[in-house]
Amino acid sequence: MKTIPIIFIGLVAIIHLYIVYLEMVLWTTKKGIKIFGLKSKEFAEETKVLAANQGLYNGFLAVGLIWSIVIQKTEFALFFLICVFIAGLYGAYSTKKKSILYIQSIPALISILILLKF
Repeated sequence: MKTIPIIFIGLVAIIHLYIVYLEMVLWTTKKGIKIFGLKSKEFAEETKVLAANQGLYNGFLAVGLIWSIVIQKTEFALFFLICVFIAGLYGAYSTKKKSILYIQSIPALISILILLKF
C-alpha cells in the first residue's frame, strides 16, 4: 500500500478508537451524555452495557483497519472501510443523526476512493 491510503485508513482507525473510548469509558459521564444526546444520567447507566458492546464492535473495525495496514493488504482495508461506511449509513439513518454520517461514513468513503485510486 502507498503512503496516502495508509494515512487515510489510519485516520479512520483513529476515529474508531476514539469512538470506542467514548462508548466504553465516557458513556455515563457528562461529556458522554452530551456527545450522544442521552436523555439522562439514569438512562446512560441503564444502557451502558449496550454502549460498551457497541464500542467493542467499533474496536474490531479499528483493529481490522490497523491490521490491514500492518500486513499491507488492500483487500482487507477495503473490506473494513466498507463495513465502516455501511455502519455509518445505518447509524445515521436509524438514529436520525447526520453527524454519524460525517464522522464515520464520509471519512470511510474518502478512504475507499483513495485506496482504489492508488
